[in-house]
Amino acid sequence: MIHRRLFLAAAALAFALPAATALAQSAALPDLKGREIVVVTENAYPPLQYLDPASGQAVGWEYDATNEIARRLNAKIRYENASWDAMITAVSSKQYDIGITGITIREDRKEKVDFSDPYMLSQMVMLVRADETRFTDAASFKALDKGLVGAQAGTTPFYTAVYEVLDGNEQNPRVKLFETFGAQVQALRAGDVDLVLSDLAGGRASVAASNGALKIVGEPLGKDEFGFIFPKGSDLVAPVNAAIAALKGDGTLDALTQKWFVDAKLGQK
Repeated sequence: MIHRRLFLAAAALAFALPAATALAQSAALPDLKGREIVVVTENAYPPLQYLDPASGQAVGWEYDATNEIARRLNAKIRYENASWDAMITAVSSKQYDIGITGITIREDRKEKVDFSDPYMLSQMVMLVRADETRFTDAASFKALDKGLVGAQAGTTPFYTAVYEVLDGNEQNPRVKLFETFGAQVQALRAGDVDLVLSDLAGGRASVAASNGALKIVGEPLGKDEFGFIFPKGSDLVAPVNAAIAALKGDGTLDALTQKWFVDAKLGQK
């Protein structure tokens, strides 16, 4: 999505440092003294954040990472939900303290919100039906005059579709707009659109959940970084950045990647 959406850097997965080292790093982090932090997310982008169909619980990589950041900073999290198209504006107007939903760090967005340091690197992939033979990459899709791509307005997949796949016209009728990433995937499976762009994580998750109905074609497009968003001038940026650095340094983020992208088989076929 959103906002967003791209290839998880597939570097070798590291293990956490010894517990004593991790505790020492945590002890050096800012202490927010039990402060409540209101975090908004979309719950529509597995495996980063979504509602588990079996339990109905909100789960995912970003939930685990955010909860661990709060634990190390001695803060309490209260989660709220909002649609992607309202999220940046809502965070900018200080309705929420932090926004999380695989949000690509972009210069134009920095005019409205502050970003954390990046916590994930990703690229866009082309998600299509498994029986698709009319195109195999961005160039051949562009040449398919009647081919339709699904996207959410204002997201990284939308801009990638417009500027890297099609002709740079944001009003191009070949782009069909949807409110959520899940709606795009359903439209793709139903034949209402022919292509959906996603980061590799979301694309692989969709393929794995499709029972053979979907596949990824072509080479990854672009390269982007995900970050959490904050109201401009937020005093939470520095503490969260310190916690992100600690989680990177002691292997916690790599362990979450192992859990959600490999062990859960959501991000890997």
